[in-house]
Amino acid sequence: MFSIKSCFIIFLTLIFSSVSSSRAFGQKEYDIVIYGGTSAGIAAAIQSSRMGKSVLVIEPSTRLGGLTTGGLGATDIGNKQAVGGISREFYQNIKRYYEKPENWKWQKPEEYRQSRNKKGEDAMWTFEPSAALKVYEKMMAAEKIDVVYEQRLNRKNGVKKQAKKIVEIEMEGGQKYRGKMFIDATYEGDLMATAGVSYTYGRESNKEYGETLNGVQANDIGITLKRGVSLNSIHHNFIDGVDPYVVQGDPSSGLLPFIVEGGPGIDGRGDKGIQAYCFRMTLTDHPDNRIPFKKPVGYNELEYELLFRNYEAAEGPIEEMYHYGDPLVPWINSAMPNRKTDTNNQKGFSTDFIGQNWDYPEGSYEEREKIIKRHRSYQQGLMWTLAYHPRIPEKVRDAVSKWGTCKDEYEREDGWQQQLYIREARRMISDYVMTQRHCEGLDVAEDPVSLAAYGMDSHQVQRYVDANGYVQNEGNVEAHGFSPYPISYRSIIPKKEECNNLLVPVCVSSTHIAFGSIRMEPVFMILGQSAATAAALAIENKTDVHALDYNILKSRLLEDKQILAHE
Repeated sequence: MFSIKSCFIIFLTLIFSSVSSSRAFGQKEYDIVIYGGTSAGIAAAIQSSRMGKSVLVIEPSTRLGGLTTGGLGATDIGNKQAVGGISREFYQNIKRYYEKPENWKWQKPEEYRQSRNKKGEDAMWTFEPSAALKVYEKMMAAEKIDVVYEQRLNRKNGVKKQAKKIVEIEMEGGQKYRGKMFIDATYEGDLMATAGVSYTYGRESNKEYGETLNGVQANDIGITLKRGVSLNSIHHNFIDGVDPYVVQGDPSSGLLPFIVEGGPGIDGRGDKGIQAYCFRMTLTDHPDNRIPFKKPVGYNELEYELLFRNYEAAEGPIEEMYHYGDPLVPWINSAMPNRKTDTNNQKGFSTDFIGQNWDYPEGSYEEREKIIKRHRSYQQGLMWTLAYHPRIPEKVRDAVSKWGTCKDEYEREDGWQQQLYIREARRMISDYVMTQRHCEGLDVAEDPVSLAAYGMDSHQVQRYVDANGYVQNEGNVEAHGFSPYPISYRSIIPKKEECNNLLVPVCVSSTHIAFGSIRMEPVFMILGQSAATAAALAIENKTDVHALDYNILKSRLLEDKQILAHE
């Protein structure tokens, strides 16, 4: 029999347990706190758990995985041999997922073909967003990882520091989380910025770091690099002779929507321009899973006048109006399993909402939501226009109207995702800045924590009127042809005098054009794992991230099958 005293103690214990469990994450101090459940954040969490550290992931949205579970299923990799560690595990698990017959609902596996997947490979590089989410959740379920959703950092004063260390972060709702080490795995770099770490956004001048592909890129020329040639402003632009004015030929009628006043600026000069964002649409042509495109509320036909004029400017058949890619439809419609796609921008007027994201990096949460909503509305209007508007060529309408969003992918009833493709936002400025020279192999980081293997790639930044009085896009750079190159450990940690227990694997210290190569999801996963490894080792060695012996870090990275050198 229990005594009255024992029963009272048990009662108090039950009450306390009930209260503490509801507040558990807020009361506990973690070894590693990760803000942002992107691909980088997930890889960091898995590695933290594997190294025996208590870890919390704070995801501001309702869905983990960022772009990897948000539509970017056509993985941009470059050299696949540069992908190791947890990043490669993910793609190997994707292959295992699709080896199960029950995961092919809308298509037979033998019917699916994608050039990114080569016979005999140990991994699969294309996937549905829902498949990526399931794979991530299974990988995380095998670990000890706490996750909270729908909590956003208080960006005004939500970071508490003592000396150079973050000791606690606070969310908008008042939840507080303490940690020994912190990782900012967001696309925006909000924790980094709120912690007082130096950063930038936009494009640097070419002179600042001795580059040739940064700043304004309006000239239709190719620049010869050490390894390969960059083609600037040639792709994803308009047919010659597209009039920019509301009334064709009448400047007094004003410019059509989304064209900037004045010229593009001086080539090579820096600005605060951001390469364009879009939604990486997950489309299907399966009638039982398709949601037809609908005209959005507030549709403004004038916003698509340049699209109409671009088709009308073709001198010959529309099949011959473009030099590469799909000659009819302004998209890259990459096939994903189960009769779905990863649909991306292509040509002069497409899914990229050019020039309409410049305020996103520094915008408030409310301002960012408006930008996201506006991007979705623009893209919904674009797809309806391409599918059904009578001024669009019939062949184009026939090709587009058979597609629609998917019923079985995202939480929204209209089949659209919440995750916008944030191609770049803030970038940290640390003691080591990755530049075009690193991409070309002219400078080599001596403390690698990852390899990058994709070309320097920037989408268009602005739309303007050229000297001939016609509309042009500016900002596109496509520079390929170089080998995988190392990313410095110092580029994922802040300046020593600013913060010594924070790591930043997404908004890395790099220039605009170098980030155009680094900004790939496989690399973010690799950097996330490396960041967590450094954080765990710093805890074990009772030091900060700057004083951590790189040789110790390198040894553990190699032990965990990270690839740090290209042979």
